[in-house]
Amino acid sequence: MSVEARRPRIADEPDLQAALGAIGEVEGWLSEGQARRLWHAGKAVTAPGQIVEIGSFRGRSTIVLGRAAAEGVQIVAIDPHAGSDRGPQEFTPDAERGQSDNDLFRANLERAGVNGRVRHVRRMSNEAHGDVEGPIDLLYVDGAHRYGPAREDIAAWGARVPVGGTMLVHDAYNANGVLLSQLRLLFFSGRWRYVGRTRSLAQYRREDLSAGDRLRNAVRQAGSLPYFVRNNLIKIALVARLRPVARLLGQPDEDAWPY
Repeated sequence: MSVEARRPRIADEPDLQAALGAIGEVEGWLSEGQARRLWHAGKAVTAPGQIVEIGSFRGRSTIVLGRAAAEGVQIVAIDPHAGSDRGPQEFTPDAERGQSDNDLFRANLERAGVNGRVRHVRRMSNEAHGDVEGPIDLLYVDGAHRYGPAREDIAAWGARVPVGGTMLVHDAYNANGVLLSQLRLLFFSGRWRYVGRTRSLAQYRREDLSAGDRLRNAVRQAGSLPYFVRNNLIKIALVARLRPVARLLGQPDEDAWPY
């Protein structure tokens, strides 16, 4: 098994800070706290392991993984850059916008020094299985957040993560489609143990769970449902232009969608 569970070491901190600095100007919806969790997960993968990212946008999370991964670890970024499903309320494909995203993605990776470390598969995730060989030690899911695609990513790509591997799901307890996928596939799962979350980034570890473990696992995940309710109230307030209400609900940036 090429994933080793270990606690972050103080010696890692300079590398982590360098990774955070490298994404400072890169547009995206990965918070600093989420970047830290993703970095530590990537750091735990040892050669000849494999990291697969579904949904890259302009490379914010890709750079974190590229900076974290050890030599000999394969990193695959899957994103069609079709100009659709790239952010809140952006569902319609737009070839020109997608090409711009792709160009900025490559430029951002080059600037961060990880372009040569990452293999980009420019396909829809459900069409990209043939482009990725072998097991996946770390799977980062941040593709389309509608229920169908989110469920497919978690189910189909998650099936390729072996026991001991890790899956991180972005916009968990936030996007409706992602939460429905969690409820369907993860809350009572016998194969995914909930580790915790940083805002809307939920982390799971591939394990075989007993019936008792499954129940406790579901209860732990259900504890974050109030966060989902809070985020949806913020979204309603933002759409209704009730920014003071969003602020009262704890949204630090009154113009930003919660994530």
